[in-house]
Amino acid sequence: MKNTKLLVMGLVVSGIVLTGCQSNEAADNESENENSYVIGLDDTFAPMGFRNDDGDLVGFDIDLANAIADDLDYTISFQPIDWALKETELNAGNIDMIWNGYTITEERSEKVDFSTPYLENSQMIVTLAGNDIDTKQDLEGKKVAAQQSSSAVSAIEKDPSNILEEFEKGEVIQFPSNNDVFNDLISGRSEAIVVDETLGRFYMAQNESSEYKVLEDDFGKEEYAIGFRQDDDELREAFSDSLDKIMEENTYDDIYQKWFNN
Repeated sequence: MKNTKLLVMGLVVSGIVLTGCQSNEAADNESENENSYVIGLDDTFAPMGFRNDDGDLVGFDIDLANAIADDLDYTISFQPIDWALKETELNAGNIDMIWNGYTITEERSEKVDFSTPYLENSQMIVTLAGNDIDTKQDLEGKKVAAQQSSSAVSAIEKDPSNILEEFEKGEVIQFPSNNDVFNDLISGRSEAIVVDETLGRFYMAQNESSEYKVLEDDFGKEEYAIGFRQDDDELREAFSDSLDKIMEENTYDDIYQKWFNN
């Protein structure tokens, strides 16, 4: 009987020890999860976030995100998403932030909260060399393309010249990615395209087989920022504070030089 009691007591103690270990492990995992975040991006948006020849995600935003994660001691991962559904993915909880050349607009501000702006951009008009398009007004009657649900489309729609009404069929031809947009221009189906200047100049530098013409006119200046759910104030403030810190240090300048001053 004594042996039985000792055995039962041993099992109880072992159970307590095991439970304690499991609780500690669960707490550690919970702590890790609390500081783990998923960034949604368009993985074709060079040079902000795209795949290199080895299939690895690289780019200005990738490097900047990793620098901030290191500063905050957070773990981040990158999730390619349908750019047309980016705010839906964010507010459904499938991602924790939108970060990939994400332009601040009034429409988007109704759906997300933005971090500190970190890069200026413009909506550039690109066509092929040798045609008769030299100004924004020359887009009258022309086929003009841009990425679906992009700030390029918003900029065209809100342009005070109302030039959109003069496009062929009074519409912007829209494609899922900017690669598709450029391909449509190169093929001659579109006669002009509107793209982010950051992407456009990088793309043209990497694809010199075609001769492009960039118009002096554009569809406006803008700023990039990180998009957060509107109830994630603590996370937004942490990333904004770290972003401000990094922008004051050499880290930001080093990343900028790497991607824009080669």
